[in-house]
Amino acid sequence: MNSIGELQYPFDGMPPGGEAIAVAPGVRWLRMPLPFALDHINLWLLDDGDALTAVDAGLGADEVRAHWNTVLERDGRPLSRVVVTHHHPDHLGLASWLAARDGAPVLMTQGEFLAGHAVWSQTPGMCVPDMVAQFRAHGLDDARLDALATRGNAYRRGVPELPGRFHRLFDGDEIRIGDNDWRVIVGYGHAPEHASLYCERLGILISGDMLLPRISTNISVYAATPEGDPLRWFLESLNRIKDLPDDTLVLPSHGRPFRGIRARVGQLEAHHRERCDELLRAMAAPSTAGDLLTTLFPRPLDTHQVMFAMGEAIAHLNYLVGKNELRRSADRNGSVRFERMT
Repeated sequence: MNSIGELQYPFDGMPPGGEAIAVAPGVRWLRMPLPFALDHINLWLLDDGDALTAVDAGLGADEVRAHWNTVLERDGRPLSRVVVTHHHPDHLGLASWLAARDGAPVLMTQGEFLAGHAVWSQTPGMCVPDMVAQFRAHGLDDARLDALATRGNAYRRGVPELPGRFHRLFDGDEIRIGDNDWRVIVGYGHAPEHASLYCERLGILISGDMLLPRISTNISVYAATPEGDPLRWFLESLNRIKDLPDDTLVLPSHGRPFRGIRARVGQLEAHHRERCDELLRAMAAPSTAGDLLTTLFPRPLDTHQVMFAMGEAIAHLNYLVGKNELRRSADRNGSVRFERMT
C-alpha cells in the first residue's frame, strides 16, 4: 500500500489488457484502453454464483472486445447481467454486445438509458448542431466550432449499438449479486442519473465517474438545459457519498482503487471553489465562457477536450450565477455574457 496526501492506494500494480485481478473476495478489476488523453477505463467483474456480473462495458472498439473475450473465456462462466453506471461511451459502449453473449439483461437508470438514446439519435438539445450553437452563444471561436461540427457524431463510434430494453435502477435499490447486496446510489452533475454501487458487507464503493482519485470529474452543461446548475448537483451528490465509512475501498472508473472518501471529497470541493475564484478574478468586464476558457484550461486542448472544457466553463459560470456572485445576460443575437454582481 502507498499513500499520496490523505488517500491510500492499496494496490501498486494495475491489470494488463485481457487480465483481471482480485481487489476483494468476488470482485475483480479490469483495465481497458481508451484512445484519448485519458487512456484507460476501469471495469469490474463480480462473482454471481455460477455466473458473473459486469459493471460497465468499455468503449466499442475491437481491442476492448478482444480483452473481454480473453477474460470471459478464461473464466468460463456466463454473464448474468451488465450494470451500466452511465451513458458515456467508455461505460455503455459494449453493453449490448456483452449482454448478447449470454442473453443477459442490462441494468441502468432511466435517465442514462434515455440520454444514451438521445445522443446516439441526435435528438434536439442533445445533438452536435445544438452543442455547437450553444458554444457559439458562449463565445467559442470559429475554428474550434468548425472542428466540433465536422467531427460528427463521435458518440456512435464509441457506442456501436444501444440496448433496446433495460432493467431500471432507482436510487436506494438493492441488487443481490452472489452473496452480497449492492445499494444503488444515484448521483447528478456528471450525467443525468449516474448509478454508483455500494456493498456494506465488503466495504466497497464502485464509484464510476462520481469520485475519481487524481482528476476531477467533468461537469458540463448540456444544450438541452442551458441554464442548468450541474456543478451544484454534483457537489450535493458528493455530500451523500461522503457519509459512507471513510475506510471504504473506492473502485473508480479512472485511476487506482483508493481509500479516503472524505479527504477526496474535501479536495474536490476546494478545487471547484478555487476554479470559481479564478473566474471571478479574471472578470474585469462582462465575459463569455469562450473568453474565460484559458483561465480554467491554459494548456493546449484537442477538439475532444474543447467539448468538455467549454461545458465545464459554462457549468462553473452557471454555478456562480446560482450563488448570486455573477449575473448572466444575453444580447439580441443570443450571445451570453457573465459579469460580477456589484
